[in-house]
Amino acid sequence: MITGYVLGESLRPGAVFQPHGPRLWLRGVSRLDLSESATAAQPKAWTLVEWETDSDDVAGLADALAKALEPENGWYADFTAGDERVVVFAGRIFRYRRGDEAGRAEAIAYGRSVGTPEHQLDWKE
Repeated sequence: MITGYVLGESLRPGAVFQPHGPRLWLRGVSRLDLSESATAAQPKAWTLVEWETDSDDVAGLADALAKALEPENGWYADFTAGDERVVVFAGRIFRYRRGDEAGRAEAIAYGRSVGTPEHQLDWKE
């Protein structure tokens, strides 16, 4: 089982996150008030869309996200597949085993380089 989330606001206008093949199930949708930590380039409220799939096509899911994400402002999405953590930016995918500090550090460094605010580089392991 693969579980993940994507923020509605992180998708490019006109983009569709619909991987070829695997079916996605909606686990939940919620609105988050982040007005206290919002940046000038990001909205004060976010729409969190949680999903899951029984597919094992990690590369296909990551590729579909990488194509759908907005390249501006360091938006990313992440998901877990077994003991693997997958962190996806627009056009860039990081895959590493949970607990792999070097893999995590590489994804965080990339996030910083594309403008992800420091306090948002906090995905769970």
